[in-house]
Amino acid sequence: MMSKNLVSLFLFLLFLTGVSAQQSAIYTNDLEEYNKAIELYNNKQFLAAQALFAKIEKTSDDVTLSGDCAYYIANCAVRLNQQNADGLMESFVKNYPTSIKKNDAYLNVAHYYFENGKYPYARKWFDKVDEASLGRSQVERYRFNNGYSYFKSKRYNEAKKYLKMVTDSEKYGSQAKYYLGFIEYEGDNYAEATELFEQVQGEERYAEGLSYYQADMNFKLGNFQKAIDLAKEQYDNAKPPEKSELSKIIGESYFNLKQYAESIPYLKEYKGKRGRWNNTDYYQLGYAYYKQGDYQSAVGEFNKIVDGRNSVAQNAYYHLAESYLKLDQKQQALNAFRNASEMDFSPQIQEDAWLNYAKLSYEIGNSYESVPQAISSFLEKYPNNGNNEELKDLLIDSYITSKNYEAALDLLENNKSFNNKKAYQKVAFYRGLELYSINDYAGAVALFNKSLKEPYDPIFTARATYWKAESDYHDSNFTESLVGYKQFLQLPEADKTPEFANLRYNLAYNYFKLQDYEQAITNYTMFVESSSNDMARKNDAYLRLGDSHFVSSAYWPAMESYNKAIEGYSPDRDYAAFQKAISYGFVNRNDQKLEGLKSFGTKYPKSIYRDDALYELGNTYLSQDKTDAALSAYNQLEREIPASSYVPKALLKKALILDNEGNSNEALSIFKKVANKYPSSNEAIQAVASAKIIYIDQGRVSDYADWVATLDFVEVEDAELDDATYQAAETPYLENKMRQAIGRFETYVNEFPNGKHALKANFYLAQLYFGDKQKEKSIPHYRYVVEKDRSEFTEQALARISELYLAQEDYRNALTYLKRLEVEADFPQNVVFAQTNSMKSSYELKQYDEAVVYAEKVLDNGKVDNSIKSDAQIIIARSAMETGDEAKAKEAYAEVAKIATGKLAAEALFYEAYFKNKESDFSGSNASIQKLAKDYSGYKYFGAKGLVLMAKNFYALEDAFQATYILESVITNFTDYPDVVEDARVELQVIKAAESKTNSSVETEGN
Repeated sequence: MMSKNLVSLFLFLLFLTGVSAQQSAIYTNDLEEYNKAIELYNNKQFLAAQALFAKIEKTSDDVTLSGDCAYYIANCAVRLNQQNADGLMESFVKNYPTSIKKNDAYLNVAHYYFENGKYPYARKWFDKVDEASLGRSQVERYRFNNGYSYFKSKRYNEAKKYLKMVTDSEKYGSQAKYYLGFIEYEGDNYAEATELFEQVQGEERYAEGLSYYQADMNFKLGNFQKAIDLAKEQYDNAKPPEKSELSKIIGESYFNLKQYAESIPYLKEYKGKRGRWNNTDYYQLGYAYYKQGDYQSAVGEFNKIVDGRNSVAQNAYYHLAESYLKLDQKQQALNAFRNASEMDFSPQIQEDAWLNYAKLSYEIGNSYESVPQAISSFLEKYPNNGNNEELKDLLIDSYITSKNYEAALDLLENNKSFNNKKAYQKVAFYRGLELYSINDYAGAVALFNKSLKEPYDPIFTARATYWKAESDYHDSNFTESLVGYKQFLQLPEADKTPEFANLRYNLAYNYFKLQDYEQAITNYTMFVESSSNDMARKNDAYLRLGDSHFVSSAYWPAMESYNKAIEGYSPDRDYAAFQKAISYGFVNRNDQKLEGLKSFGTKYPKSIYRDDALYELGNTYLSQDKTDAALSAYNQLEREIPASSYVPKALLKKALILDNEGNSNEALSIFKKVANKYPSSNEAIQAVASAKIIYIDQGRVSDYADWVATLDFVEVEDAELDDATYQAAETPYLENKMRQAIGRFETYVNEFPNGKHALKANFYLAQLYFGDKQKEKSIPHYRYVVEKDRSEFTEQALARISELYLAQEDYRNALTYLKRLEVEADFPQNVVFAQTNSMKSSYELKQYDEAVVYAEKVLDNGKVDNSIKSDAQIIIARSAMETGDEAKAKEAYAEVAKIATGKLAAEALFYEAYFKNKESDFSGSNASIQKLAKDYSGYKYFGAKGLVLMAKNFYALEDAFQATYILESVITNFTDYPDVVEDARVELQVIKAAESKTNSSVETEGN
């Protein structure tokens, strides 16, 4: 029998055996499930395997088995590209830090990512691998794959570290050497690269790449023929991307060997980096064409070089300019030479480009700077250039041909290197003419005097003498101008000048202004008897000759002259006809006088002298005691021309006739009408005086007093004081004591604001203020005059107040009075003044339709000169542009171009170019802009606008270089005109954005 202790031990062992058997059954079951999961994993059924591994990990109590399941769950997630794959792998490492599979996990995941081309992911896991724990075969694979992953990420230093470790590997050695060779190639270490590539040269899989790299290395080492030979070996069988690169190597190698004809086909075949060439690519092909004499093709490549600022670009732009010259495209050549001259990478190219730029500027003009400045800048920078003597001759002539006289004058006066007195004489003369043309007569005289101080050319001495006299004349310095005209006449070269033909005409006018009518007659006669074909001046001379005879009481000769003007269809033949009729009266030919006056309205129904004729007709009848006929003429005047200044005079005459005929009440009614309708006028004062006599004769003094009390310009009680105060002011005025007169007229208008002399006092005070340059003070007094009914002062006051508001640029107020002046003026020049300035004021107020109406009125007036016609056409053109009627604007600018000078001519020429651009005549547009640059370079605003337009033309003509260079120059050089600069900036952005699609050298905003 067993002891009690043995029985107890036996029972305990039986218990343990039962427990162990139970656990063994569970473990066996987990292993079976685990093996199924492994089988699914190996069969790449990763999703099913992952689910089964997850189930085992969850139920198993075995740490090792759970760790292995976690390892495979993470591996499945990697292979299934699940978003939490990295997290699962990190969890495995964290939860099972002692697992023997940890290093395998890192390595397997890294290799998996590597084999799927996800090199950044692979590197992340390779970095976690413990290399020391790997077997030999694992180490080589790890090192190569890790090195290659760094290689693909272009981290070449790290790549070299690992790849060098496997260069002796039987499996990985060749690949490692190949990639190490590429790394050395990329680092321009061609000797090392060549050595490595030679070690793998026999392997077919590297043949194509090796051929390219070796060809490229030989090219970069200057072994151009060898580069060609190596590249050609693979050329025919290469794929398109490699073929493009091989084309570049072959083409550039031929280029460097100066075998340009051979280089062209290969350079053309190159497709660029990512489909884009750069400036060097365009330069090489362009230069190859240039060396072959194919200048058109050379231009086609060179002009694609945009944004170039290096030695290649400077060379390209210089040869682009040379190509343009060969094609006779001088404006384009000017721009290209200018660009090359602005770079200093090659001093020799810079100097030669600058020389050509200066010469071309002289030949065709220059919108960037004055031609003299372009030439003189070269002379200053290169004082020893062999062409300088020729350039100095061009400089002298360029002052004249460029017409930029102001800049030239500044250069001559302020730069001691250019002390050329002969040139100075001419430039000062032409600058004087410019100032004369803008009515700056004092400035013109100063310039003509400067020219006369350098009397090197007798022709210019004579011309300066003449135009100095002209300037003095227009500045109302008639005594000085007479001296000048006489001096001109005495100069031996006078008759060789273009001014000589009109000398007698101008001299006659000068004598006329000085009231020396005898000399005026002599000179007018000499002019009309000359061979001049200037019919406009001849007709005007006949009129003034007639006037000179008329004021000299030589009426028959006066009538002969007026007849000549009428027969010549003078624009002023209505004036001649009126004067002729008046003249008949002075030679006792009243019948002819009456006939001329009666028929005047029929012959000249729109003449401003119709009221003069009717008034004079009435006066003539009155002088013959034909009172009925006189009354009829006066009535016709009042009826047909009620706004005439002669109406109140005619009414007075009519009233006096009626009073003399015993119709006192009817006469009194007319006197009262004049006093009421034309208050403060001389006629109104006379009417009151005449009415007073009638009232006294009729014994109605109280009625007179009652009536006068209603008139604010008559103060009976103060009449004597009124007269005395006014007389005290008028006396110093007539004696030309202006300061004293101003004070006394101020006293009068303050004490008698509605006095009987108030109208005259306000007018004279306004005139005094105006003459004393107190123009602001004159305005209220002119306004007083024009707000009264029409008087003898109304027209002049309207003209003056309009002029004052125009000077203040207060166009709205100016227009109010200009419109009245147009209707009420008796003098033709005031009508022209009113219409011309109404036109300009309407335009400034953006009343474009009204501006055009006035402009057309001005053009309908045959008496206006070309400068005024130019102004009218410009207003029509500008208004049409503002309202979008470009067809009308084009017509108007074409008319301006026929007659305009100076700034208006420059504007017209710009728009000629503008409309040609609109019609896609880009070359024609550029030709107009070149003319603008050559003939009107002094007008920088239109020059700048012309350059922007030229850039658009060139881009439309597929010349990107010209377009971008011009626009960049405008942006840099024309900052005084921000609107033009902004246009240039916008256009440049558009062009660069387009060019950057094919040229990688072009930088756009945002890059």
